[in-house]
Amino acid sequence: MLHSIELRSLIGDEILQKILSSFKKATGLRAIIVDVKGEGRIVPTEFPEDCKLCQVVRSSEKGLEKCQRSYERAGKEAAKYGEPYIFRCHAGLVGWAAPLMLEDKHLGAIICAQVLMWEPEEYFLEEIKEMCSGLGIDLSELIEATKSLAVISPQMVQGAADLLFVVGNHLMKTTMITQQQRKEIADQQARLGEEMFARKQLEDAFKKIETRSNRVYALEKEQDLVTKVRNGDWDGTYRVLNELLADILQKYPGDIQEIKTRALELLVVMSRAAVEGGANLKNLLSLNSRYMDEMMRLDNIEDLCLWLLKITQKFVDSVDEGDDIKNLQVIQKAAEYMKANFIAKLTIDDISQAVYLSPCYLSKIFKQELGCTIMEFLTKIRIEEAKKLLKNPKYNIMQVADEIGFEDPSYFTKVFKRSEGVTPSQYKRKAL
Repeated sequence: MLHSIELRSLIGDEILQKILSSFKKATGLRAIIVDVKGEGRIVPTEFPEDCKLCQVVRSSEKGLEKCQRSYERAGKEAAKYGEPYIFRCHAGLVGWAAPLMLEDKHLGAIICAQVLMWEPEEYFLEEIKEMCSGLGIDLSELIEATKSLAVISPQMVQGAADLLFVVGNHLMKTTMITQQQRKEIADQQARLGEEMFARKQLEDAFKKIETRSNRVYALEKEQDLVTKVRNGDWDGTYRVLNELLADILQKYPGDIQEIKTRALELLVVMSRAAVEGGANLKNLLSLNSRYMDEMMRLDNIEDLCLWLLKITQKFVDSVDEGDDIKNLQVIQKAAEYMKANFIAKLTIDDISQAVYLSPCYLSKIFKQELGCTIMEFLTKIRIEEAKKLLKNPKYNIMQVADEIGFEDPSYFTKVFKRSEGVTPSQYKRKAL
């Protein structure tokens, strides 16, 4: 269970203080952050004091305990429903809680609970006297404190609650992303550590291996990396790159400039391999310039290793994108053939032969890129041509069906209605 000090370690005290201070300046309302037990309050340092009524209530040990229980219940309700929770505290004030959640775990809540939605009348004053009668506080002082309470509209209450929820939700999403990045760095460093340990064992076992053999090994690994990138093999690329990084880190421990130099060499090698695999040369040249600038700004070896891993994945992805472009070119050529020959009794074999591919592979890329089969695409072409002919008075339904390659007019009518929602006759009447 996380407490306020752990929220600070996750998010940072400066950010938490900025949120609370900005909310106060924007709305005039003071918010605090509590843990799941309603305790461990984080208050805005610029506005440290509670309202006068809350100060009176919290001056009592029982009052303080009841405040914490109110905040605890409100925070849990907000977390349960995943939205801001508006409530009345044990002293009769209106408040709202915005849940702080990280990966479905309730860490705490942002609480604002020191206002009224109505002017305090005699009935209300009697009510809070009764509610606070057992706290051991001066009730006359409590009643006097009600005069300074802020009175706001229900719309403002809802708006302020929604604002805290949006801010809290964004804050926790940002925290989750940061935690994930830290985990990725830690995971990669652990794998690199394992690889480096394995390398050290090999080094101890083969101390007599000459430097020339090591150079050959590195060149072989680089060539292996080139092959993996060129083939768009991410799993293989990931494995070989980590092996190369382990070698580099072991050879230049703590020397970030030497490591950057070797990383730059690997970037050049992988960029060339990606182009050979079908990636767009112009795009990669512009990206390479940006990548070099990014790398020069890195001053931490762990960040550099993670950055190189992510850039390598982009190189591998660019090979797949090159394949996508080739697929689209094939689809365009097949579409042109179908548009030129849709009157004929075309089969999938006819169309695949026209673009020099197997029927199976052509069907696969049609489904993958367009989300439809080859014959469904051909039908769309025929229906579009039919719509043009139906607008011409000289063609009847049978003639239109014949002109677009349908031997059976009734089947044409069925296909047309399934596509357009109306029969050819209905479409023709509307068009004319």
